[in-house]
Amino acid sequence: MNASPATASELITRLALRPHPEGGWYREIYRSPTRVQTIRGSRSALTTIYFLLEQAQISRWHVVQADELWHFQGGDPLELFEYDPAARRLARHVVGPVEPPTGASAVAVIPSGYWQAARSLGTYSLMGRTVGPGFEFADFQFVSDLPSHGGHFTEDLAPLGGLL
Repeated sequence: MNASPATASELITRLALRPHPEGGWYREIYRSPTRVQTIRGSRSALTTIYFLLEQAQISRWHVVQADELWHFQGGDPLELFEYDPAARRLARHVVGPVEPPTGASAVAVIPSGYWQAARSLGTYSLMGRTVGPGFEFADFQFVSDLPSHGGHFTEDLAPLGGLL
């Protein structure tokens, strides 16, 4: 017997997700007890969260001072934007099921210090997000809070200013 896919609200309840400051819903599911030393201090070696974006939600432009892997868990594909402010280079990833061939990748990596934003390409997108060294809100910043951010939202990045 085939079970019908869960709705976003069912997953939010079942996974005990709560609102994320950047948008969407999340819950930390793992924090490594192994510690590593960074220039920002001691951090867990890695952390992982569930992250869900509903159709009308966005993951606002933000920057994390650690590498972040987005991995598809369910629902619809996610459109993930990556911006290297030093090179002024924009990349677009579609993170979703790879079978049947959809042009999506099941995993995307955003390097430390790159700007990122996302939106669901359907009803909802359920992702895992793994950060190493582990995520701390002290290492997180909204791009809109960066003094020089406005000069970047021209040309290729201009249409994505609505994700600020």
